[in-house]
Amino acid sequence: MCGIEQAHAKTIETGKMRIDQRPLQFNSFHLWMPDIFDFKGGIQIYSAFLLKALQSLRADASYTVCLKHDTCPSADVSILPQTRFHCAGNWPLRLRTFFFAGQLLGLGLRQRPDLVIATHINFAQAAYWLKRFTGIPYWAVAHGIEAWEIKSPALQRALHHADKILAVSTYTRQRLAEAIQLEPAAIQLLPNTFDAVRFQIGPKPAYLLQRYGLQLDQPILLTVARLAKDEQYKGYDRMLEALPRIRQSVPNVHYMIAGKGDDKSRIERLVIDLGLQGCVTLTGFVPDDELCDHYNLCDLFAMPSKGEGFGIVYLEALACGKPTLGGNQDGALDALEQGQLGVLVNPDDVSEIAQAIVEVLQRRYAHPLLYQPQALRQAVIDRFGFEQFTQTLAGHLRAASSAKRVA
Repeated sequence: MCGIEQAHAKTIETGKMRIDQRPLQFNSFHLWMPDIFDFKGGIQIYSAFLLKALQSLRADASYTVCLKHDTCPSADVSILPQTRFHCAGNWPLRLRTFFFAGQLLGLGLRQRPDLVIATHINFAQAAYWLKRFTGIPYWAVAHGIEAWEIKSPALQRALHHADKILAVSTYTRQRLAEAIQLEPAAIQLLPNTFDAVRFQIGPKPAYLLQRYGLQLDQPILLTVARLAKDEQYKGYDRMLEALPRIRQSVPNVHYMIAGKGDDKSRIERLVIDLGLQGCVTLTGFVPDDELCDHYNLCDLFAMPSKGEGFGIVYLEALACGKPTLGGNQDGALDALEQGQLGVLVNPDDVSEIAQAIVEVLQRRYAHPLLYQPQALRQAVIDRFGFEQFTQTLAGHLRAASSAKRVA
């Protein structure tokens, strides 16, 4: 039986929030993640914050972190001394999955952690077999498209036997529930969070205005997205199609797409076909230390997607005090709080997208919070800041601890 903390309730202060520290019956964790060091996508950012939140709640626990694609840990993520990393990224890609699965099972059998948390649902299959052999409970996290069309019977079985499934949004929860034939209530929420220290309100950076040949008073639209052929649902096509209509009301508007990927050449052709060469910039890859500056460069962040599991970029833009537009058919509904934090539009309706953007730029959109940067920033911190993320995670752990004691 695993050890138990002192029985009396206690709290810790985290900024303005007090986190309940009643006993949690988990003294050792295995965290199975795709990567957190070499690539900074949505799952990677979420995984790093999950590790940080766990360690803020259980500073006395031990942690084994298994990373499929990283080659070695770096100093980018703050960790406790009792954290051990196992990286499989040096293995050839064609062999990596088999090696990684063996590593997960081998370490699990030897170390017998109190809880396994897989931040990618595909890893639940190894967790299922570990539980079959040892009884070790496991959780799995569902983010987006990887969870919406699960065909593998083995993965469906593993998710049905998970002790907890966490989803980043109600949209992902609904899609996953339909995919594996579960009641949505069986899947619980742990929404994304963001770095409120890194993303802050600032003036339009002069060096970026100079780099891109823009004027200080020029209205700027921004989308931050990976330009991948299989991720055209991000909505930058509809933005480009809407731009001629927007320019009729806002002639000097400029649209920037920040990101790289194998869809770039097609987008460049579309820009030419639409005659938008002078008012669109594809920035390419934006380094992490310039991302906040790019948000502050824009007057409106717009990504009218229709296949986003959540969209951390919405939170980052809001933290910079920027009016933010998303689609009304996917996880942006959660990120923008059903429209309380931003503008929601039909992502297939170019006219609606154009009209909403013009109204925001002309400060006619009927949502006063959009024009109050500090209030907008505080609202997104209150709802999705790291403190709230940690509080929600603590609730899930406490519920699992209570169930364990009863069992």
